[in-house]
Amino acid sequence: MPQVDVVDETFIVVPPKVVAAAFADPAAWRGYWPDLKLEVYADRGAEGLRWTVGGALVGTMEVWLEAVLDGTVVHYFLRADFPQPAQPKAVRKEITARQLAAKALALRLKAVLEDGRAPGCAPAPA
Repeated sequence: MPQVDVVDETFIVVPPKVVAAAFADPAAWRGYWPDLKLEVYADRGAEGLRWTVGGALVGTMEVWLEAVLDGTVVHYFLRADFPQPAQPKAVRKEITARQLAAKALALRLKAVLEDGRAPGCAPAPA
């Protein structure tokens, strides 16, 4: 079982292909996860990406984009270990930091991609 196991889900009212575009550029990954070295092992197009992870953690990460109603559920998974043994307190701190960072990223994308859409209102026509 990996030491760091983070799962997050956020609904964004835009089609999966719009969300996929936010993850398409490797330069964006460096902004989202600056301490991780990512290598794609599965590009699933509008359904997301899967990476191997190196750097501060070693393991796998996935962004799965699921079409739901008039938008996308962004599922985020990070399953990784420290490159060196870590104390339990450091592991707990890392998990909390990664959980908060995952939600912050999802909410930033939501704000940008929904472009001011009021809650409960339909998305703007494409």
